[in-house]
Amino acid sequence: MTDRALSTGGTGDWRYWLGEQRGTLLALAVFVVMFVIYTGNHQAGFSADVITTAANKGVLLALVAMAQTFVVLTAGIDLSIGMIFVLCNCVASYIVVGTAFEATLGVIGVLLTGLACGAINGLIVIYGRLQPIVTTIATGAAFFGLALLIRPFPGGEVQEDLADFLTGQLPGGIPASAVALLVVVLVIWIPFRRSMLGRVVYAVGSSEPAAYMSGLDIRRAKFAAYTLAGLLAAIGGLFLTFVTYTGEASSANANTYTLNSIAAVVLGGVSLFGGRGSAIGAIFGALVFRTIGDLLFVFDFDPLWQPLFLGIVLLVSVCLGSFRLIRLRNRLDLFG
Repeated sequence: MTDRALSTGGTGDWRYWLGEQRGTLLALAVFVVMFVIYTGNHQAGFSADVITTAANKGVLLALVAMAQTFVVLTAGIDLSIGMIFVLCNCVASYIVVGTAFEATLGVIGVLLTGLACGAINGLIVIYGRLQPIVTTIATGAAFFGLALLIRPFPGGEVQEDLADFLTGQLPGGIPASAVALLVVVLVIWIPFRRSMLGRVVYAVGSSEPAAYMSGLDIRRAKFAAYTLAGLLAAIGGLFLTFVTYTGEASSANANTYTLNSIAAVVLGGVSLFGGRGSAIGAIFGALVFRTIGDLLFVFDFDPLWQPLFLGIVLLVSVCLGSFRLIRLRNRLDLFG
């Protein structure tokens, strides 16, 4: 009897894990298939240079998608993510220069900039009691204004040794950017997900009233989510500087990365209604979305039609993210 109970319990745990990771696993499978098609049709084939180039581009959106995930888990949306991303890119083009020590101080300054932006968003949402969308539209405009003040015209530089290392290849042709992304996951996401604070964030997204009635610190959880989102956006902006060797206050880039981050989050199985999903799924969702653009290029899709196609993908992905909730009679079943 005991063995049977244990066996049933083990099966239940396995099924529960599969249910929780379904979005992540699906995004991973789609990415692998699409990337194989991409490299199979690329002129250079499956080479280290092709993989490194794809990784460098994919990591940028992956970091921004991770940032968006923290906020979406609380049942919010951060429309300032792209603006923080661009602001930190502009800041980095000024201060991540000079000797190794000076560049290190510059990196810290960029990360603190992102933390400050995220903290401002969190404080306004929590104590101003404004909707996250309204708040982040307003703060995003302010952040972009700061970026324009810093870089009214594209320019600047970055510490070349550091940039070359993080955008190059490690022994064996392994993209350094992919390893850096893995480090970010291990240092930031995994500890957060396993912490009590991370559990509270999920609880808030599942049902904020229930979390409040349970005595959980909702304000602290939301503040942490927005602050960490700012930090991840700053890392993305910093990496953009390493890739481009310059800073640019581009509203097009900011808006594109913001919208694409939402699509990546949904493609990665994160619920837009909060409380469900993983930043790892969002990473694979970002890689899927990034690979779609690469496939359009490889198959010589008319550039004039590419924005329309990507827009349709964005629309469909958001609709799919809402489809499951529409089918449910009781929203609590979404978290069962």
